[in-house]
Amino acid sequence: MHLKTVPFEQRNDYIDWLLLADDSKNAVLSYLEDGDLYAVHTQGMIVGVVLLILLSKSTVELKNIAVAADFRGKGIGKAVIEEVVQMNAEKGFTSMVVGTANSSIENLVFYQKAGFRMMSIKKDFFADYEPPVYENGIRAFDMVMFERKL
Repeated sequence: MHLKTVPFEQRNDYIDWLLLADDSKNAVLSYLEDGDLYAVHTQGMIVGVVLLILLSKSTVELKNIAVAADFRGKGIGKAVIEEVVQMNAEKGFTSMVVGTANSSIENLVFYQKAGFRMMSIKKDFFADYEPPVYENGIRAFDMVMFERKL
């Protein structure tokens, strides 16, 4: 697995990838031009994306991480996180944050296994999503924020 920077002028080509992890095209478009976007390559093909946004001098946000369904459960997502953690630690960042919906049970487990700890909840973050987002029979209302020290 390796990461390849997506040139700014090619970001629109990756919207469908970003939508694998974000149910709102408007939300994706709101951050598409921010931060650093990387394509995740393995076996000679793109299998996912990761987008990181600078929040402060010390903190970077893992804004979007997506792996194609056929490649999930094979350790790629974990490897991507370890790569971006190392890359950002080398740049001098001391923490990484990520948020996911209260209804995203698999993501809640995934981020904790990847070394993130719950830090806050953004109440009603998804309340205005149209159509409403449901996962695991639960409506997404709140964003659960996690942090990992680098």
